[in-house]
Amino acid sequence: MDLIDAIKAIDKPHEDDVLNRLYTTWGENLDPEHVLTEYPRPQFVRDSYVNLNGYWDYSMVKESSSDDIPEISDGKILVPFSPEAILSGVEKQLKPDEILWYKRSLPKLPKTYDNSRYLLHFGAVDQFADVYVNGKLVGSHSGGYLPFTFDITGYIDEAKENTLIVKVRDTSDTSYHSRGKQTLKRGGMYYTAQSGIWQTVWLEEVPDIYVKELKITPEEDLKTVSITITTTQSTSVSVKIPGQELVKAPASSDAPERQNDSLENFSSDICPLNLSENNDSHCYKFRFELDSPHLWSPEDPYLYPLQIVAGSDRVRSYFAIRSYSIDTDSAGVRRFFLNNKPYFLMGVLDQGYWPDGLYTAPSDDALIYDIKEMKRLKFNMMRKHIKIEAARWYYHCDKIGMIVWQDMVCGGSSYAKPVVTYLPTLFPKVFGRLSDGPAYYKTFSRHSAEGRKEWIEEMKNTIKYLYNVPSIATWVLFNEGWGQFNAAGATIMARECDDTRPIDQASGWFDEGTGNYRSVHNYFRPLAVEKDKNKRAFVISEYGGYTCHIAGHSSVDRIYGYKKYDTLDALGVAYYNLINGSIKPLIKQGLAGAVYTQLSDVEEEVNGLMTYDRRITKINPNIDGDMSYFLEDDVFQNSGK
Repeated sequence: MDLIDAIKAIDKPHEDDVLNRLYTTWGENLDPEHVLTEYPRPQFVRDSYVNLNGYWDYSMVKESSSDDIPEISDGKILVPFSPEAILSGVEKQLKPDEILWYKRSLPKLPKTYDNSRYLLHFGAVDQFADVYVNGKLVGSHSGGYLPFTFDITGYIDEAKENTLIVKVRDTSDTSYHSRGKQTLKRGGMYYTAQSGIWQTVWLEEVPDIYVKELKITPEEDLKTVSITITTTQSTSVSVKIPGQELVKAPASSDAPERQNDSLENFSSDICPLNLSENNDSHCYKFRFELDSPHLWSPEDPYLYPLQIVAGSDRVRSYFAIRSYSIDTDSAGVRRFFLNNKPYFLMGVLDQGYWPDGLYTAPSDDALIYDIKEMKRLKFNMMRKHIKIEAARWYYHCDKIGMIVWQDMVCGGSSYAKPVVTYLPTLFPKVFGRLSDGPAYYKTFSRHSAEGRKEWIEEMKNTIKYLYNVPSIATWVLFNEGWGQFNAAGATIMARECDDTRPIDQASGWFDEGTGNYRSVHNYFRPLAVEKDKNKRAFVISEYGGYTCHIAGHSSVDRIYGYKKYDTLDALGVAYYNLINGSIKPLIKQGLAGAVYTQLSDVEEEVNGLMTYDRRITKINPNIDGDMSYFLEDDVFQNSGK
């Protein structure tokens, strides 16, 4: 064990640090008049689209008991960048006892239909949002990571200019609410807390009867796709894929079903909340069988187009034919299977942070760059680490060909780091086996019953929101015990939401034995495959973390990581030896996947394959010309196929 390196890796808060002002190329060239203008919902597309990104008025004020809307006049903020981000133009930290107010006028809205309705969409607002139109409260939303939508038709005055106001509060890491790696006292593996609007805000016009929700399920036979659609009212619905079209009319014997709870909330569109006052939703089910299906994989990311017509409403989407499972190869080894064949997961940890935008990528091209660069470095999987990304990131993974492991966002009160992090890191077989049941709720920072209930609902809504994404292969429920509780029960509930994907129940330690993987983190001990008594697939879901500080491209001069290298040459040699000397030999011993830490540096943490500003890639992919070994048949020549 590298005990000295482990001791050096104990993280400490350094909230008084002044971070170097790093810009990505995309942030440096940002046009404030055209900020993230791409259609924000690629798997649920309508022609109607009014982007509301850009400069808004803002104010930060002390929280008070008054419900009055104050004068909003502190200045301008560039939406959708949080006020803590450089690109917002504000660079102020919203404190838990403060309120952030946003204000802007709405553009003149189109009038395509006799009974047009107007839906106001927020990609994400951290953490609690109240939305007002013309001074009237439209609705509220809690949770900083999921999208939400309001029907604002009844609040708009077509005869005058309409005003949109958003009120935001954010408790960050002072409460039990989900916050990921955000902290008001940044340092080590925890990063600057951000707040407010951090994904695209936009409007769309729809007819009175429109498609509300969409669920797409590729079946296990790899030739059938089931599609479920809900509409706000009963109507004729047609679904078209290449070479096939099915139509269902309300008057036919195949009448639509009334929506029930089991289908509620599935959508690539929204996390349902007060979408419409009309709850008379109807559900239509379609099933297509494809001749000679073209399967999706990272090497051949084929997507099928999908068109939906419901009355006057038209929606474009896409899907893929693929399957993810855990199965046994011919040698009796449990492995991850893609499309019914063993497939080694060469993964990289992705925090989703940017030096100039924090949670918000400065451009769509920046999202694409991260994925393509990781693919160039021979990775076929990215683990999105305790953050839910903008919908376009998942679309690019679908299109470019990158498997995704999606983490749930962690919460809970202040973590007992010695118990849940430091000791299990060093001695996982001794300290990594605590029960996460009621007797240990306080140990795991989960003594709040309301917090536990809230996290369960967020887990369900995360799975339902991202269910249609072809590239997502695994749900990761808990990470290193941060806010963990009743993992076995959470696994059952997650499977009830989605039984088509494997589940990593507890990444790191505190495994309850009922997920699909035995999932360990190993930064300081020799890498090895551990035998699992439950005969699950074995993955090293975090390893590496090699650091190399590059002056002029790092947030601070201090170095945080798991093993330090002074030059890129030394880092390159160490990385080569790690992959070839440690990871590759373990594949034939039963290693199903491994996740290297991490995609880029983040603030004090300089263990990225790229610098925080994405201007330098520290590893040369050509250092190992045989990296394609991971994807070739001979990986499994001793274990069957």
